[in-house]
Amino acid sequence: MPSNYLTELHAPLREVGQRVHAVVEAALPEATGALWHGHPVWGLGDRPGRQPVCLLKAQSTYVTFGLWRGQDVADPSGRLVSGARRMASVKLRTVDEVDPALFTGWLRRAYAMEVTA
Repeated sequence: MPSNYLTELHAPLREVGQRVHAVVEAALPEATGALWHGHPVWGLGDRPGRQPVCLLKAQSTYVTFGLWRGQDVADPSGRLVSGARRMASVKLRTVDEVDPALFTGWLRRAYAMEVTA
């Protein structure tokens, strides 16, 4: 599952992915992880009509950590960059760019939106 995806990445991207993975698992223990279009996502499991809450996707020089409803998440840090539809993400090149407290806040708000949707 997501951990297999991460072990195949080259360092330092593997370490970035593993750090974000740990943050997601700690912040959303009730979420279900899966591979979707070849990369890890976490969501509400098999609840019909639900989209994932977040994703990790490795590129050649960074790992994208994205939230499906990221544009709806308050982000006073300004780190989330808007993407297609309602998505927003951050590009991470080193483990130092992973902020567990900030990311946990994003994840909990994004998850709460899916639970109440």
